[in-house]
Amino acid sequence: MAVQVTESDQIKQFKEFLGTYNRVTENCFMDCVKDFTGRDVKPEESSCSESCLQKYLKMTQRISMRFQEYHIQQNEALAAKAGLLGPR
Repeated sequence: MAVQVTESDQIKQFKEFLGTYNRVTENCFMDCVKDFTGRDVKPEESSCSESCLQKYLKMTQRISMRFQEYHIQQNEALAAKAGLLGPR
């Protein structure tokens, strides 16, 4: 059975993505950019921004993995409760 994604769902997902992107950008900018006296981005600001984004991406990936593990455990527990799975 294919899941059909409506246009309004796509718009909602895109808005959520943009909101997340804006929050990450703002947080990393506020943490990393301290000096506005020059036009160029300083190497330490660039390095800080890259580290900030990498940390966010790793954290998001880890949360996603844990969320999936949790749902698998919940589904297995429900199936066992319903008698669909044999004992382990």
